[in-house]
Amino acid sequence: MAGATKDVFGTLPDGRDVERIVLRGEGGFEARIITHGAVIQALLAPDAKGSCDDVVLGHDGFAGYLAERKFFGATVGRYANRIANGQFSLDGETFQLAVNNGPNALHGGLDGFDRKLWDVAEIDNGASPAVTLTYTSPHGEENYPGKLDVRLTYRVTGPAELSLMMEARTDRPTIVNLTNHSFFNLEGATSGSSTLDHKLMVAAEHFLAIDPTAIPLPEPRRSVAGTPFDFREARAVGARIRAGDQQLRNGKGYDHTYCLARDGRLALAARLEGARSGRIMELFTDQPGLQVYSGNYLDGTISGKGGKLIRQSDAICLEPHIWPNAPNRPDFPSPRLDPGGIYRHHTVYRFAVRAP
Repeated sequence: MAGATKDVFGTLPDGRDVERIVLRGEGGFEARIITHGAVIQALLAPDAKGSCDDVVLGHDGFAGYLAERKFFGATVGRYANRIANGQFSLDGETFQLAVNNGPNALHGGLDGFDRKLWDVAEIDNGASPAVTLTYTSPHGEENYPGKLDVRLTYRVTGPAELSLMMEARTDRPTIVNLTNHSFFNLEGATSGSSTLDHKLMVAAEHFLAIDPTAIPLPEPRRSVAGTPFDFREARAVGARIRAGDQQLRNGKGYDHTYCLARDGRLALAARLEGARSGRIMELFTDQPGLQVYSGNYLDGTISGKGGKLIRQSDAICLEPHIWPNAPNRPDFPSPRLDPGGIYRHHTVYRFAVRAP
């Protein structure tokens, strides 16, 4: 039966409780959200035989999230992805961010939104159960300008569908770019299966070519046609991942932004299918970019759910957001937010099963 419940998932070192909100749909579909990092801690979806399993990587208990910053299921901000040299200018003023990924800033800095305790603003226990979380980032946090008030809602919007809506407002000009960083394995989080045999479709004609530090090149927009980056028709993720392509070398696999339609409407961006389970996930978004990351840096040094070591290609990330390094690229979609304006992000994860 559809509904929502809340309990305590863990405790921070300062004694504050980390809450878990469970949103239930139909047929066993379930999303478990924790307030630390506004994380999707678990996402249960049925397979072709009707058996439900968790399809996102992470940890069974809170200690794992606290010990290792790996972004499993996290809400990433204030700026998702990378900013070159950790630096950008706004209205003539230059801001220097922490450099935490080679020479660049990544995912909001040293202590981004994924490490914050969000507040539960509202829980809807109705037919479309939901939780709304809020976080206020003060002016100067991680050296970003402006106070940013963020409001995020996870809602079960169909029998096996999770909707994510984010809004942000500021009191002075700033930049904002948020995303969810779930690591998907449609065979199950503890299956031990590689996602290289997952079939992927990405509804994009172009991708952004990157340098070896994952910053888009001066002329980055490239056609996917005739390259290993062409997923306009569904292909196995691993079918061409070892091709002798310089862009695959630079990303150590797929770690690239695909250029989506920019009309601001919710539209299908990607479709992922598990080879054995028959699970299908369709991702709809209104964002201009989709980062496809094939889990290249998962190196088996930490364990996840079920105590299993997390290895390269154990999951794939599909992260909708504004393009990387956009604050320094006037030719890219703009991440600027001004007082009186509202940043909006809408993404939907819709699950189904392959027809017999």
